[in-house]
Amino acid sequence: MFSISINTELGALMLFVLFSLIAANKASKLIYYKTEKELHKRTRKLYFWTVSLTVLASIMAAADIFLALNAHPLLWLDRLLLRTPLAAAAVLFLWLGAIPRVRMLLARTRPQTAAIPDMSRRRQSTEPLLVAPYHFAALTGAGLFYFAFVPPIPFAWSYITIPLTLLTVLACFLWMLQSSRNRKAAESPEAFSYRPWSRRLRLTGTLAAVAAICSVPLLTAMQGSKLPDRLNMMTGKPDYGIASSVEPGHNHNHQDSVPALASATAADVPVTELTGPQSGKADRKYTLTAQKKSVQLSSGRTIEAWTYNGQIPGPEIRVKQGELVEVTLLNEDIEGGVSLHWHGLDVPNAEDGVAGATQNAVMPGGKHTYRFIAEQVGTFWYHSHQNSKEAVQKGLFGALIVEPDKDTHAEAYEDITIMTHVWNGAGMAIGANDTLQSKAIAPGTPVKLRLINTQDWVRQSFILSGTSFQVVAIDGTDLHEPGDLLGERLELITGARYDVTFIMPDHPVLLSIGQNKKLGLLMSQDGKAEPPAIAKTKAVFDPTHYGTETETPFGPDSKFDREFTMILDNRFAFYNGGFAAYDTINGQVFPNTPMFVVKENELVKTTIINRSSVDHPMHLHGHHMLVLSRNNEDVTGSPWWSDTLDVAPGEVYEVAFLADNPGLWMDHCHNLQHAAAGMTMHLM
Repeated sequence: MFSISINTELGALMLFVLFSLIAANKASKLIYYKTEKELHKRTRKLYFWTVSLTVLASIMAAADIFLALNAHPLLWLDRLLLRTPLAAAAVLFLWLGAIPRVRMLLARTRPQTAAIPDMSRRRQSTEPLLVAPYHFAALTGAGLFYFAFVPPIPFAWSYITIPLTLLTVLACFLWMLQSSRNRKAAESPEAFSYRPWSRRLRLTGTLAAVAAICSVPLLTAMQGSKLPDRLNMMTGKPDYGIASSVEPGHNHNHQDSVPALASATAADVPVTELTGPQSGKADRKYTLTAQKKSVQLSSGRTIEAWTYNGQIPGPEIRVKQGELVEVTLLNEDIEGGVSLHWHGLDVPNAEDGVAGATQNAVMPGGKHTYRFIAEQVGTFWYHSHQNSKEAVQKGLFGALIVEPDKDTHAEAYEDITIMTHVWNGAGMAIGANDTLQSKAIAPGTPVKLRLINTQDWVRQSFILSGTSFQVVAIDGTDLHEPGDLLGERLELITGARYDVTFIMPDHPVLLSIGQNKKLGLLMSQDGKAEPPAIAKTKAVFDPTHYGTETETPFGPDSKFDREFTMILDNRFAFYNGGFAAYDTINGQVFPNTPMFVVKENELVKTTIINRSSVDHPMHLHGHHMLVLSRNNEDVTGSPWWSDTLDVAPGEVYEVAFLADNPGLWMDHCHNLQHAAAGMTMHLM
């Protein structure tokens, strides 16, 4: 409903801007009509524009009121308390100022006569209270457009007072200009001969002058936003959040939390020293070589990819919990450099693989060794975090599976990893398989499907037809007592993972991707069966009340040491020499996004609010978040832990984590196109 409301409001707003500009132009041109008949006809049409603007303002107000009744205040405060009053004021000015004068002018002009309007009629057609309200409506439309794309959230007085002051000054200027025209209307009719080309030239000259004046600060801001070749990841205003009281009866506010945190970091520790074990024999050793290669897909199509060890995806890394893992990364020919980030696995900071934050990128001919203990069991994946948008898109990723140190399965089972990706020029595929794959599985065999979506912009749909199933893990963390599902559609945003289990029946089972019968995995007893019909899904799987409750180290009723608010939005901004509508965190793009600062072992709560019109899968490095609530609805089923949380438009999540992994951690949208365009921040 949020998307419908904001799209309705945005559509009405755009029409309001267009109609107000047209109405202002029509009102300004009344003086140019040579006969009473034409003047009467054109004046009457102002009713249409006034009623239209009123209807559009009412639609905007209704959408804002609906949001106010159903959504978090940060989703509607600026809309209802700023934009709606502005539109209402413009419409009120039209009905109280312009419309009475429109009626008077209509009463004094004859619709059937070709007589030249006399002085009194010319003055009436230029009266400020007739024309200026339409000019004010056009200025209001510009203001509404500005506040829609530069929303004053998080609130700051400068976000509001400066634009409103500018609008007021322009409104006064236009009023004085119209008053001057009204005085000239007492002169001869030739004083207002309509010369369209002259008028257009004057307008063009005015716009060119305004553009020239505005270009200086714009070009300066664009130049100042260019990112240097090297940038300190500590750039960004520290945000210490809201700290809880130290003891009952003692207020510990934002201001006095700052020196406490500062003193805790008095002895600087380089993130490069926050490593995994540097001595001891590794239990598992891998070498991954990043290289460009032509790869053939199952359909026979060949693509040009960036690969680890010449394959897409890269080799599956499968280890046991508690093992010391050593991975050596070599770069053969990726000019921009590469790295290895262990997505979802909470490794020490120096092993996190974020070029520019925890290590330098590995350039061609170079190498870097990662050592860490695999402490979590579950489904994860790895990918390059250097130019990650391009690197992942072209193939620098692979699966990372951590199994329990002791296998609890009493019998053989099928463990299948499904990584979906869109290859340039070839479309959607499961790894390198862009056709329907078949696999023979004996009836009665337990099956685990590890679903991983790697693709930007795709809310990947998985439908399992032919059997009931359970979702046993989300983002690498097991769920407690998951129930049987039948007919639910599974949807994964980029970076997220589901583990799904079922017992193979004596008939075929189809896992279809994107509701496509020709792409997926067909499982049957002999591996040669025809695929069953795709099941008609009842709903999308929702973890909020799935499974049963069990004990967690903290929860909604815990006392949190520090609380933050993360507002996801989009606004016009400057970034790396460009000006566009960028996706933002707390109103800023990197490197001006805030840096959340906490102490080690503090319990941290974050409220995440998505005011934008697209999904943002928010990925916090180094920690798993416990989802406390979704849209003001408490999570009452199994504890829901996530490292890549899909925050859809209009959604509000409360999440919490224990800050038990020291370092400088990225927190970003894992739609990597958004991250590459500045939707990135850090947790210190």
